[in-house]
Amino acid sequence: MQTVNVSGLKNNPSDALRRARHDVVVVMNRDKPDALMVGVEALGGLDLAGVRPALATALFRDGHLSLARASRLAEMSLSQFITHVSRLGIPVISLEAADATADMETLDTWLAGS
Repeated sequence: MQTVNVSGLKNNPSDALRRARHDVVVVMNRDKPDALMVGVEALGGLDLAGVRPALATALFRDGHLSLARASRLAEMSLSQFITHVSRLGIPVISLEAADATADMETLDTWLAGS
């Protein structure tokens, strides 16, 4: 087990991440443990059945990964991942009404010009 203090984490986060790939890193805040950093590869957690798709789905749903990156993390083709999230009721494309209206106006303009 290794330790890093909060200021060390702020100054050099890549060092703490490198260490977490091989061992558990305890983040200390004023001599008290504040957080744990554990490398997912070291845990082997991504190799358990269903973990990759679940993690990819949650990260995509919350806007942290694009659709393409989430499908790679899930180890699914893009079409398989789209089907997967659609079955869960997660929208693949999120547009505001104003964006959809603007897109339709652009399409109308383009069609009128061709």
